Amino acid sequence: MMNIDGIPVWKEYPPSSLPDLASSGTEHLETLIVGGGPVGLSLALDLGRRGRRVVVVNALPFIPRGSKAICFSKRSLEIFDRLGIGDRLVEKGVVWDKGKVFWKAEDDPVYEFDLLPIKDQKYPAFINIQQYYVEEYLLDEISTYDNIQIRWRHEVVAISADQRGADVTVETPEGSYSVRADYVLACDGNKSPVRTMLGLDFEGRVFEDNFLIADVKFKEEWPTERWFRFDPPYPGWSSLVHKQPDDVWRLDFQLGWDIDRQEAIKPENVEPFVSGLLGPDVDYDFEWISLYTFQCRRMEKFVHGRVIFAGDSAHVVSPFGARGCNGGMQDIDNLGWKLDAVLDGEAPEALLQSYNDEATHVADVNILNSTRSTDFITPKSEMARVFRDAVLDLAREHSFIRPFVNSGRLSVAVPYAGSSLNSEGTDEEFQTGPEPGAPLIDAPVNGNNWLLNQATEAFNVLYFGSKQEVKSAIESCLHGQGHVIQVTKGGEGAPAGLTDHTGLAYARYGADEGCVYLVRPDQHVAARWTQFDPVALTRALACASGRKAQTG
Repeated sequence: MMNIDGIPVWKEYPPSSLPDLASSGTEHLETLIVGGGPVGLSLALDLGRRGRRVVVVNALPFIPRGSKAICFSKRSLEIFDRLGIGDRLVEKGVVWDKGKVFWKAEDDPVYEFDLLPIKDQKYPAFINIQQYYVEEYLLDEISTYDNIQIRWRHEVVAISADQRGADVTVETPEGSYSVRADYVLACDGNKSPVRTMLGLDFEGRVFEDNFLIADVKFKEEWPTERWFRFDPPYPGWSSLVHKQPDDVWRLDFQLGWDIDRQEAIKPENVEPFVSGLLGPDVDYDFEWISLYTFQCRRMEKFVHGRVIFAGDSAHVVSPFGARGCNGGMQDIDNLGWKLDAVLDGEAPEALLQSYNDEATHVADVNILNSTRSTDFITPKSEMARVFRDAVLDLAREHSFIRPFVNSGRLSVAVPYAGSSLNSEGTDEEFQTGPEPGAPLIDAPVNGNNWLLNQATEAFNVLYFGSKQEVKSAIESCLHGQGHVIQVTKGGEGAPAGLTDHTGLAYARYGADEGCVYLVRPDQHVAARWTQFDPVALTRALACASGRKAQTG
């Protein structure tokens, strides 16, 4: 395995040359993204697909290999699908939707769960795939866009910002250069140099515990399920098992706080953990060994004038529940369309404040769930341990207690409840379906297609009905700012277009003839009505696009 700067390498790229500078000696950019991980690359691709010229600077000249994100949620896959790599990820990844929780040496789980109770959707609840594949596929897709440039071994070493932009100094092997950017998007990880250089920090809680990751390779056929075990009969206070592509398995062990960290990662000291979990007869090879502690913290604000933070640079959580990278994907899905609208002059800069409000809300929800999971996994007092053990004991026989078993509440998209972009008072008559702020729910249409694939990257209006005059009236309200997705029940007299041949789309949206949903470019619901109302739709569109506050 090749290493550069002590970091294992998955794929190397040649360092990028210095850019051609203007006569002033300063390069002027519209958007500069700092950080070439999944969040930064996804944001670059999102903006690039919208026609923006984007530059990404990455301090490393390679994709790192090793212990990083592996669990990608259904909502992240839907975002990746919009960006052009969703199917490729699923083809390579390990699909799973079942989790099991074990206790002590028992062979039977005390509890198991299905992460995708609503079936018949394009994407599964989760796939496992190594982060380096995600980055490689994103870079492959980015390479097809002339308006996105990746600069390898270009490191931001200084930054200052004002009301009109940011001044950045970038260092390279060939020398340094200056950038004046309208916006700097900091996606440079949990140790964010940009955050540090601006004198900003996290707020929240640091957990005093150590966890050992051992990625091992073996050929045994094990179920593709998430297995978590409390108080295992082998070393470690808890263990977690995930299958990855290429016959690699992620094994995670809780070690406690008072350990010798250097000794803990020596292969001879890791072997008893791995052999105890896998069994003495399983022949395996180590792919990666690391030790980590974690925190549940975030910045007070994600938007600091013309410098905007997303992903781990803005918030960090424990790994239990796979909320880190998946939370970052929700960030960029939220931010991309808003920044594009501001740069185009279609929306005021104040629209970016809604990113701050919504993304900090998402971070708070993820931090809350992650903290609760961690406290259940690592009880902080004897009484907390007694409670946890009682829950595990009762969960075997009593279904009512199983929701209290918390081995990591797994990531789902967080609704933007109470967002300033939602239109209130538009959905009182609905009995079911996604409420304002919630993401769309997928459903099969036209026999072999999917509802979410019909959405464009602009505003969309879902119209459940067969009347062409209603569809035309909706299009008039949009004034070219969006797209109408008409879904009918089919049958005689139905117009050509999308047919809900299974009835699932109508059912999942609580829709009858004439129902209308206004959907944001990030596929979150902004408003909904049981019947089309042109005045209400016009107002809701203005509200959701940030052009004016809702009135009336």
